[in-house]
Amino acid sequence: MQVLRTPDTCFDNLPGYAFDPHYVELIDTAGRPTLRMHYIDEGPRHAPPVLLLHGEPSWSYLYRKMIPVLVAAGHRVIVPDLIGFGRSDKPADVADYSFQGHVDWMSQFLDQLDLGGITLCCQDWGGLIGLRLVARHGDRFARVVAANTFLPTGDQDLGKAFQEWRDYARSVPVLPIGQIVARGCAKGLTDEEIAAYNAPFPEERFKAGARAFPLLVPSSPDDPAAEPNRLAWKALMQWDKPFLTAFSDQDPITRGADAILQKLIPGAKNPLHKTLSGGGHFLQEDVGLELATVVVDFISEG
Repeated sequence: MQVLRTPDTCFDNLPGYAFDPHYVELIDTAGRPTLRMHYIDEGPRHAPPVLLLHGEPSWSYLYRKMIPVLVAAGHRVIVPDLIGFGRSDKPADVADYSFQGHVDWMSQFLDQLDLGGITLCCQDWGGLIGLRLVARHGDRFARVVAANTFLPTGDQDLGKAFQEWRDYARSVPVLPIGQIVARGCAKGLTDEEIAAYNAPFPEERFKAGARAFPLLVPSSPDDPAAEPNRLAWKALMQWDKPFLTAFSDQDPITRGADAILQKLIPGAKNPLHKTLSGGGHFLQEDVGLELATVVVDFISEG
């Protein structure tokens, strides 16, 4: 497996992103090279952690507006870059990535940092991976905030629009990361912010992880991730710790998934769920301060 590492200079002077880098080394159980995963770690180390998980094709830069709000409220805030994204290592072949591989890498991350009492806030693929983590390591998590995300099992048709997105990500000669994020924001991004989302990917060969993610969403009942996700749902349907949905009102990708989560997860049987006005798919960009406040208030409610 060829592993790429984005030069540190690519991350110099990014607007709003002045966080010290931290790293862990992950062991690939298939005997392949170790991988370095980057994460942000802000706030008091003794405080229960808030774990923020990004999705496709973003990276920890997505949470830059929320981190200061959470730290100011006294929380330890941990924001990893998934393997293939941000400052984390990037296997260079699409075939190096799998749904299970991402879950296993993040499980190692939780073990190495020995995190407990976690408040998870997850969006997009951060939820696909994060909800699997909650199902597998439920004792490590205290509560969940699900924002514009879901956990598909391959038993439902994902629709024509998703298939078109999957085909595009697989075949387009140049995958325009920053522009993709911008198109998923209701308010758009500045040129500097678009450049920041492009920063981890100085060449096309660095984008295998971003191209892989759409291919890994289970779209048929016999997909490799279908049965593990069904098993995860069995655990989630027993989850009685606090579970909150905080979806935006302008996301066509995950619209309606909040109602499914609320119906099936026992911990979500509460009247606190939020719909944030003015947010697109990447609501951390459009309504990040509001989402951070939702998380702070949810934690304070116990």
